[in-house]
Amino acid sequence: MELNEYQQLALRTMSDIKRDPEQSLINGALGLTGEAGEVADIVKKHVFHGHELDEQELKKELGDVLWYIACCAKALDMDLNDIAMSNIAKLERRYPNGFTKEDSLNRKD
Repeated sequence: MELNEYQQLALRTMSDIKRDPEQSLINGALGLTGEAGEVADIVKKHVFHGHELDEQELKKELGDVLWYIACCAKALDMDLNDIAMSNIAKLERRYPNGFTKEDSLNRKD
């Protein structure tokens, strides 16, 4: 599945109030932070509390993160493919030969 196809399918589940760009952006940003917190909590419990890493639950939460990213993108009239391509271009500029500590310390942007 392409990212733009995901975005179209995911956004079918937005409520009508969230179709307003400002409301969608607010909902997306707040939802994104909440879901990222849930991802972090699963990892924290695994690393520091001795819980088994529940990969299926993590997969669900990462999907929720992606849904909220799609909401933010829609609010800004952006598509996920463009966002992904822009991110790859930025990473290629920062780390032309793959990640190195040296490049990280001397970032070009």
